[in-house]
Amino acid sequence: MTTLIIGGSGFLGTELIRQAAAVGQPTVATYATSPGNSARVAWHHLDLRGDPGRVDAVMAEVRPQLIVNASSGGADWAVTAQGPVRLAIAAAKYGSQLVHVSSDAVFSGARDHYESCLPDPVTPYGAAKAAAETGVLLVHPQAVVARTSLIIGGGRSVHERAVHELAAGTREGVLFTDDIRCPVHVTDLATAILELASHDTHGIHHLAGADALSRHELGTLIARRDGLDASRLPTGLRAHSTLPGPIDVRLDSRATQRKLRTTLRGARRFLTATA
Repeated sequence: MTTLIIGGSGFLGTELIRQAAAVGQPTVATYATSPGNSARVAWHHLDLRGDPGRVDAVMAEVRPQLIVNASSGGADWAVTAQGPVRLAIAAAKYGSQLVHVSSDAVFSGARDHYESCLPDPVTPYGAAKAAAETGVLLVHPQAVVARTSLIIGGGRSVHERAVHELAAGTREGVLFTDDIRCPVHVTDLATAILELASHDTHGIHHLAGADALSRHELGTLIARRDGLDASRLPTGLRAHSTLPGPIDVRLDSRATQRKLRTTLRGARRFLTATA
C-alpha cells in the first residue's frame, strides 16, 4: 500500500514518514518550499495554493491507497481551507483513503470539554480549519478528520523552541496560565494516525493527549526536562491579552482511544520520561 504524506517536510509529516518507512511501507511525500531530509521516500513539489491540476497530476503519478494531509498553512485560506478540499476531491476520484489532520482551533473554548461538538472558531486559522473539515467530509464522506492539539516532541516543536527562547530572554511574550490545551507527543500522534487509517472508519476523531494543561504548565514541564530555569518563563492571561484565541479547549479523545492500541499519553507523562 503506497502512502502519500502531504506536508512531509513538516514536524508531523517527518514523523509520519519515519514510521511508515520503518515498517517498509512504500511512501511518497510532498513539500511546498523544500523537500525534507529523508532519502527513504520520493519527493514531489505540491503547493496547495497553486494550480488544482497539480494535485491531480501528483495523484495520477503516485496512485496512493492512503493520503495523510499533515500540511500547515496557518491562516492562509487557500492552503488551510481550500487546499484540503481540492485534495479530498482528488482522493475520492482515485479511490484513496484520506486522513485530514485538523486542530482544536476549530473551537471557541466556551464549553467544558469537546467531544461531539460543532465548530465555533474565533480566529481566522480556526475558521479555515473548520471550513476544511466541512469541505473534506462533504466531497469525500469516507475520509477521516483527525483533530489534535499542541504537538510536542524531542525539542523540535515550535512550542519547545519558544520555551527555550523565553527562558533565555531572546523572545518577547508570555505563557498564558488560563489557555488550556491537551498536548500530544508527535510520535503518539503519528502512530495513532497510521493505526486509525488501518481501521474501517471515517468521520471526525479526536487525537489529543490525556492531560489538560495551561501553556505555562506545559512550558514549565519542558523547561524542567531540558534543565532550564522555569522561574524565568514569563506568565500572563489570555483573557487580558489582545491576542485572539480560545481560552480553554479540552479535546476529549476517549472515544477514539478505545479504538486504538496506541496510547495517547498526557504531557505530564511524556515530558517526564525519556521519550
